[in-house]
Amino acid sequence: MLTVLSFLLAIAILVAVHEWGHYRMAVACGVPVLRFSIGFGRPLWTWRNRAGTEFVVAALPLGGYVRMLDEREGPVAPEQRHLAFNAQPLRRRAAIVAAGPAANLVLAVALYAFVAWWGVPQAQPVLASPTPASLAERVGIRGGEWVSAAAMPAEDPQPVRSFDELRWRLTQAALDGQDLRVWLADGPQAPGREVVLPLSSLGVSDVDARLFERIGIVAPWSAPQVGEVLPDGAAAEAGLRSGDRVLAVDGEPMVDAQQLRARIRAAVDDQGRATPQRWRIERDGATLDVQVTPRAERRGDAWVGRVGAMIGAAPAMTTVALGPLDALLEGVRRTWEVSALSLQMLGKMVLGEASLRNLSGPLTIADYAGQSARLGWLPFLSFLALVSVSLGVLNLLPLPVLDGGHLMYYLWEALVGRPPSEVWMERLQRGGVALLVALMTLALFNDLARLLG
Repeated sequence: MLTVLSFLLAIAILVAVHEWGHYRMAVACGVPVLRFSIGFGRPLWTWRNRAGTEFVVAALPLGGYVRMLDEREGPVAPEQRHLAFNAQPLRRRAAIVAAGPAANLVLAVALYAFVAWWGVPQAQPVLASPTPASLAERVGIRGGEWVSAAAMPAEDPQPVRSFDELRWRLTQAALDGQDLRVWLADGPQAPGREVVLPLSSLGVSDVDARLFERIGIVAPWSAPQVGEVLPDGAAAEAGLRSGDRVLAVDGEPMVDAQQLRARIRAAVDDQGRATPQRWRIERDGATLDVQVTPRAERRGDAWVGRVGAMIGAAPAMTTVALGPLDALLEGVRRTWEVSALSLQMLGKMVLGEASLRNLSGPLTIADYAGQSARLGWLPFLSFLALVSVSLGVLNLLPLPVLDGGHLMYYLWEALVGRPPSEVWMERLQRGGVALLVALMTLALFNDLARLLG
């Protein structure tokens, strides 16, 4: 239920802001707005202002529209013809159409800026043990290092304030096909050494968990500690308790929970046979040796070991909060970076350089809406900002049924001095609808594949 309500609330807010952009620009340009609707279908609530605009909340809250005075959509009195949308100069029509996506981008800036100003608890940028045979392991990362700064080859070093920020920089560099320079230190104030992660060698086409496994930076550092123990699991059978700190496994010191989890998974061979392990643990100040035999579990085509317990303590957290001006600049920067990344991914998908599996639809958005809402209102605002950027960028694409398609028509009109013919307009609209339906179908298929897989 929370997922559905969060999704509907997010869609309602983002659609309302988008249509408000069209509405306010139309009013500023002197074009009468007949109806402002959030949703489609049967009206649930209506209200009319002094200017005669009817505001509507409809039964199906999955979109919205602004209906302006326009000779193409209904009869217009002769004395009002100069006010109709289709009679406006080109620059005014373009401004009204562009105002919707622009409102979504402005909302994203405001949300990102507010979250940055308020401050969000995030995991400290301390690295866990790298996954075996990964880029991080090959460049000498061992786990426990503090990342103080990062930059692509042509950039100046930028401070890294949290693990989430580090993941964002890794994503950007990997999609750009560039290496990433990171500065590692023993603590937040210690001098750092520069290490280059050769991300350009990955040939990235998908951004998912497997990407970060290949890089070797999957999660922030957490202590190799036993959490909740299930009553019928291998950990309970071995006598492990919540709070036990694992010092070594078969004589190998455990640096962090990531390393411990890897050792547990590797305890089962290709035939599903488990090898007993000797764990040295610390409990209430005393050191104990226990034998743990992980149980085999099938994951896809492979067998992995499981002990029936949460492994790893909560990572160390830090609150990243900026001053008002810095927060506003951060909002602008983040909106610009997410917009550029979205366009880059779309371009790569069109050129076949990125998988179409990156395309997400309403089910994925609803799932993320529910997850962010469970984490709190600040993560939900960050989620709203991300989707608002995506909505703004999507609507600026030059597809005939979107705002960007109308701007494409206006560009043609500015270049040749006349609008496209009615025949071509009809053909382009049909093609745009067909393409949009195909994209929506593909996105829905990807959603189902993610949720069921």
